[in-house]
Amino acid sequence: MTTLRPSSDLALARTLALGVPLIAMGTALVAQYGFGLPPCEMCWWQRYGHLAAIALGVLALLRAGRPEGRWLVLLAALGILSSGLIGAFHAGVEYHWWEGVTTCSSSHIDGDPLAAIMAAPLVRCDVPAWTLWGVSMAGFNFLFSTPAALAILGLLAKSRGKGA
Repeated sequence: MTTLRPSSDLALARTLALGVPLIAMGTALVAQYGFGLPPCEMCWWQRYGHLAAIALGVLALLRAGRPEGRWLVLLAALGILSSGLIGAFHAGVEYHWWEGVTTCSSSHIDGDPLAAIMAAPLVRCDVPAWTLWGVSMAGFNFLFSTPAALAILGLLAKSRGKGA
């Protein structure tokens, strides 16, 4: 059985397909658990794309040099892109450019459920929990994830042209 020798473009795409969502999720978890910024419903939606990309990125590393490895990198890039685009929508909701969803989320319930529900903070999707230079975490997700996903897709296309 022959295996494909990955090009440097494909290797870089594979690395980005795992590294970008790992950094994004690490940042989200530090914000949540280190700084007490619980995620809203749309924050969770953004995390799902990154979580899927992490799983696909790990599989792509395990299947490096095989034809299915390229498809796994492609799917990881699409997960990253979906997270970035949801981040753009979420940022628009935070800037009040358009309406968001009507659902809200709260933290885990311990002890008396009714007391916990009544005391739980309401996490709104239309109010950024944190900003830097006027850009929220959702905005930063869009600004970093979308170009990263497009770069991965470009690297995949470039490596395909090299016959890798």
